[in-house]
Amino acid sequence: MATFTAVVSKSASANITAQNTFTSGVVLSGAFSLSISGTWAGTVTIQRSFDAGTTWLDVQNYTANFEDTGNEPAVGVLYRVGFKTGNYTSGTANVRIGQ
Repeated sequence: MATFTAVVSKSASANITAQNTFTSGVVLSGAFSLSISGTWAGTVTIQRSFDAGTTWLDVQNYTANFEDTGNEPAVGVLYRVGFKTGNYTSGTANVRIGQ
């Protein structure tokens, strides 16, 4: 008899080419990584939500390709990455956040 284990995704990624566009939200707790690459101009923002995505709070802004790590001490916090309205100029930002 075969046994299968469900794997829950702990990451979100997207190739973003417009303002007001973000990855899907991903629940993170503990250490996580962020990757921003591509050829783009603008300001990429990491946001987090403590209320299941109703309210998003800015965590950090980036204006160039970057590799970063972070730590979320709370449980059940939702994260996303993308361009806020007015912060996209051109190109494609390839972003990933996850564990």
